[in-house]
Parts: sequence; C-alpha cells; structure tokens
Amino acid sequence: MTKEEIINQLHNGLIVSCQAVPGEPHYMPGITTMFAECAKWAGAAGLRVNSPEDIKAIKEKVDLPIIGIWKIGRNVNDVYLTPNLEAAKAVYEAGAEIIAVQATDHYREDGKKAYETIREIKENIPDALIFADVATAADAKIAAEYGADFVAPTLYGYTKAGYFDKTEIKDAPDYILLRDIVDAVKGTQARVIMEGKVATPEIAIQCLYMGAWSVVVGNAITRPHITAKRFVRALNGYHE
Repeated sequence: MTKEEIINQLHNGLIVSCQAVPGEPHYMPGITTMFAECAKWAGAAGLRVNSPEDIKAIKEKVDLPIIGIWKIGRNVNDVYLTPNLEAAKAVYEAGAEIIAVQATDHYREDGKKAYETIREIKENIPDALIFADVATAADAKIAAEYGADFVAPTLYGYTKAGYFDKTEIKDAPDYILLRDIVDAVKGTQARVIMEGKVATPEIAIQCLYMGAWSVVVGNAITRPHITAKRFVRALNGYHE
C-alpha cells in the first residue's frame, strides 16, 4: 500500500492495540497475534504493535497496516517509545508501515530532544509514515512542524507536562486535550488519532466527531483485566 492508501484506510476506522507483556494475567506466547487476527476478523482498519518480534509475527498472519513501536527502558528512561533511529529502523524492518515515536519535551540518552527522532526517520526512512506519541497540544504542534503524519495523546498523564496528575484515576478521555490538539495541528499535514481511554464505541464516535482521523483502542479490547478493573471500580463506588 502507498502512504496515501494507508492514511485513507485508517480514516474513521478502528486501530486495535495488540500488546501484552510477561507478568500480565493474560500473557502467553502468541497472544498478540491472536489479538491481531481477532481485530482483522472484526473489521479493524489497522493495528498498533510493540517490539520488532511481535510486529514480524503478526505481519506474517495479518495483512493490516501496523503502527509499530518499541518500548525500551520504560519506567527507567524519560524517552522510551522507539527512542532513537536504530529502534525505528528495527520496527520498520520488522514490517511496520508506520513508526510510532515519543515526541515530548524530554531528552534522549544522546542529549537530543525526543522530537529529533521524527526528523531522523524522515531523512533515513523516507518511505515510512510517522506517528508521534505526545502528551500535550504543544508537543503535537512541534511534532507536526517536524513532519509527523499522525499525532496522538498517548502519553497524556504520563509526563510531568501532562494535563493531570497520573496518580489520579481517569476512565474517560480528555476531550479538552483532544480539542486542543486538533486546533494545534490545523494547517499541517498531521492527522490526529485519538488514543487513551476510548472505552466504548460511543466514545470513539465522539472523538471522530471532534476531529480525530481515527481511534486507537487497547485496554477495552485486548486487556480484559483492565476492563474488569474499571467495572469493579465503578461498582465499588456505587456500593460506597
């Protein structure tokens, strides 16, 4: 598929995040490929997948565009989502048509700002589309200026510059942040993809109505323990 064909396929569609890590109760070998096959069966427009290994395994089974990331040093490094060009190359060579990178106001291990990865990918992997994971509308604006094809508030609440204290429990998207990001990238080539707390089809439609190009859903589809926890939290609140 050409870049334009991939962009058009994702429009108004569902992107399913197919991720699992050791230690989670639903983790088992091959689980992410099974998630991807289920997403394809359901009619999803694309996938979001972590690590070159999972990207390669899924690509052999499912012919959907993949937003590939590689989480390196999570909870250790400030920049951990595909944090450099080498990681981006590994993601692309594994089969991801779209490379997701962290695009926040943090420094990489080499002393450069995270946004620099966008520029490096454009120069060295020109055939790849770039998906910028941001925390704020200011991040989104900078990422778009650097040439990102997509921006998403994936890191909302996970950085010091986020919109709320990440210790606060949120079960719904921040629609104000979505509005601000849509406004921030107007006039650029970047499309806004909503990611984070999209727990129901109704929320997904609301995000599209507000200007999102498409939506990413992970927890509500592929992390049943997190969905169950949301129900328990709500029912406990009712009991109290």
